Amino acid sequence: MKDKFSDNNQTGTVSTFSELVETNFQGAMNAICWFRDLAGDFKEIVSKLQLKENITEVSIEDLLALQLSEKGDMARKTILNDLKLLADFGASPSLNLLKSYERDEELDFISTDVYSYHVDRSPIGTDTFLCTYYGAASDILPNHQVEQKILIPEIRAKLKELHDGPETEFETFLKEYYFDLHYQPKPNAQPINLGLGHLWKLAVDHPEQKALPCVHRAPTENDGEYRLLLIC
Repeated sequence: MKDKFSDNNQTGTVSTFSELVETNFQGAMNAICWFRDLAGDFKEIVSKLQLKENITEVSIEDLLALQLSEKGDMARKTILNDLKLLADFGASPSLNLLKSYERDEELDFISTDVYSYHVDRSPIGTDTFLCTYYGAASDILPNHQVEQKILIPEIRAKLKELHDGPETEFETFLKEYYFDLHYQPKPNAQPINLGLGHLWKLAVDHPEQKALPCVHRAPTENDGEYRLLLIC
């Protein structure tokens, strides 16, 4: 299948959900895309959902209660089917209506919120699945185009000041506060935008993982526009 994600070593492309879950990460490939051109009006769904908090989880009941046009109903059926596919697979998908995530503004020299490039970590073998149906979409970066923030000398020095404890406990401190999960793009890094409607599987840092974890970030939201995001 030829598409805009085919011309790099980081991403693989499949054409069915079963291929998505059965295809393993290997080598530099740590992101797999079920490439789709979705029909339906997802904007209508967003316009009729009620934002209760900056991040509002949308239930199946919430979706079913919406009065939608034919195109809106097409979009709803796609979302419901994605939720079912993932749940049947054993995942725990969440559909979120997003105004914004919480920003990490506590430290001025390092950010650890989801707008910062980061990897996900799990103690068990798992993957991250996500699909943006509406709004700004996430970015990923190849691992060779990023540098772990804790290895940047000036950041590391300030973290050591913040730690103010025994050197033997410093690495534990970095993990405990998730500083080690965050990355700085190198000069001329070229992000890959995940686009709308595609269901992605991203590699997570866990003991059984054979590929490097996928470095990704949440996008800055478009002004006055919510995001509709499936994630698990």
